[in-house]
Amino acid sequence: MSRDVRGQETFEPEPGAGGRRVLGAAAVGSAPMEVLDFLLPLWAGSELKAGASTVGALIAVEAVLSLVVRPVAGELSDRLDPRRVAAAGAVLYALSFAGYALAGSLAPAFVAAALGGAGGALFWVALDTWTGRRAAGNGTAAYGKLLSASGQGAFVGYLIAFTVLQNAGYRPLFWVGCGACAVAAALLVVRPETERGVQAPAPSEAPGDGTQRRLLPLMVLAAVTAGAEAGLWMLLLLQLQGEYGLTPTETALVFAPGFIVFILLPEHAHRITDRVGRSWTMGVSFAASALFAGGLAVVSGPGPVAVLWTLVAACLAAQIPVEQATVAAAAGGRTGRAMGRYESARLVGVLVGPPLLGLVYESHGWTAACLTSAAIALTAAAFAPWAIQALRLPEEPAPKTTLRDTDAPDDDLSPQDHARKERRDWLTHTCIFVPGASLLWILDVTLAARIWLTIWIIDTLWSWSYTLFPRRNPPQKKG
Repeated sequence: MSRDVRGQETFEPEPGAGGRRVLGAAAVGSAPMEVLDFLLPLWAGSELKAGASTVGALIAVEAVLSLVVRPVAGELSDRLDPRRVAAAGAVLYALSFAGYALAGSLAPAFVAAALGGAGGALFWVALDTWTGRRAAGNGTAAYGKLLSASGQGAFVGYLIAFTVLQNAGYRPLFWVGCGACAVAAALLVVRPETERGVQAPAPSEAPGDGTQRRLLPLMVLAAVTAGAEAGLWMLLLLQLQGEYGLTPTETALVFAPGFIVFILLPEHAHRITDRVGRSWTMGVSFAASALFAGGLAVVSGPGPVAVLWTLVAACLAAQIPVEQATVAAAAGGRTGRAMGRYESARLVGVLVGPPLLGLVYESHGWTAACLTSAAIALTAAAFAPWAIQALRLPEEPAPKTTLRDTDAPDDDLSPQDHARKERRDWLTHTCIFVPGASLLWILDVTLAARIWLTIWIIDTLWSWSYTLFPRRNPPQKKG
């Protein structure tokens, strides 16, 4: 144990031992969780013969439980080891998948939905809390790696899910999801030898009312932007299906380039965002969202949509870790409480945004809905600097603390250690790429496979360049 710059006790694990397990759990757990959000309405309609209102109620039960449990998850993560809390969430999600697999009527399906809502809240809030507590020196880099790991897991999860669904049906798919959640729980519970017997640091005293008031503008910003994004996303899917007549596979191909950028960029984006600062990063990202929404009002054809989405996906990959790290930095010692409220704010936006933007669409049409979303994003871009300034945080990242892990910024590593880390990351990417790309070729989704192959080649050249030409990253500017 040691003390960080605030005088709090910090836990120093064997470098990389705990971090790799948490990232692995995030990847394995996100795969079935993300897939379920997409397939739940389809399963309830086809297998249980549920009508639209019943399907909506099933989704609402999961959402409401998730919203209610998120603040509780934050408090538990502050008082207990967040990895244990996340493991409990993964277990609840495993039980949820088992419930769906065994459900023959609506009653057990509603129970499974409630378990999934509570489990997802515990899992993600706890992982966010652990990441913020561990990475007090540079939370942006750590949250970027967490986002990248969960995105890669979701990508592989969709590939596996559609393969299992096509060949075996929903019930085996749900059992696969149950097993994946159980694996995620095991990764979080089993600690490396060097961490056994060491307790997680206790949080400092709860932040005062002043800290909570300063966080409020950022929470409002998160809720409003999440709502606008969710609403526009829903309408865009309907537009691609109705206006352009795309099949689900063709729709997925429109978003494939941007999604690949979104899952690969976050762990590297901190090298830029740490230099330009929080306000610039968030302002530029919201401005890009406005460009995306406004562009959708005038472009025609899936190609331009794919280009616009790839642009905004790159900005979101940089912005989301910055937003999460900012919340953690402003938490006043209660990272779990702050992350629970932040995640709750985003969920409220996701629940409210689609129906409101849907009303605009039904009343005034597609162009009006796009321009409304663009106006919200532009307002957020103008509002972001004030929301950041209200937190009274330094614009530059804090000096690095004694907290150590291989997921810390690469600037702290020697050229040899950096080369070793790049090779390990490349091996992880390759283990995901080989089965995933092979499956895409088998399913004749060749465009996505070629895009992924191009990105893998670039990643290979970049990663191995550190072995052939050892070097450090340029030193970061200190605040």
